[in-house]
Amino acid sequence: MRLSFDGEIWYWRGPAPFHFVIVPDEEGEELHTVSVIVSYGWGVIPVTAEIGETNWATSLIPKDGTYLLPVKAAVRDVEGLDVGDRVRVNLTVDLGT
Repeated sequence: MRLSFDGEIWYWRGPAPFHFVIVPDEEGEELHTVSVIVSYGWGVIPVTAEIGETNWATSLIPKDGTYLLPVKAAVRDVEGLDVGDRVRVNLTVDLGT
């Protein structure tokens, strides 16, 4: 399964601070329908994410009916990204088929 969407990078200042992009509702609904077969643990979904020329393996985190895509520092550094930047995200979910 491949999904593409645009989103804004934002910073969460919790006990484990990190940068995220929120998966839009429509794509979140699509992910929710396959989460039963691909999720592990507490509902996270393993994906391959791509922003610009950079791709990496990560897991989407369920939050408020949709998902958060963590964007690690190495990706932000290579792509020259910061909080508030809008990015095009491509996700691949391995459905094991």
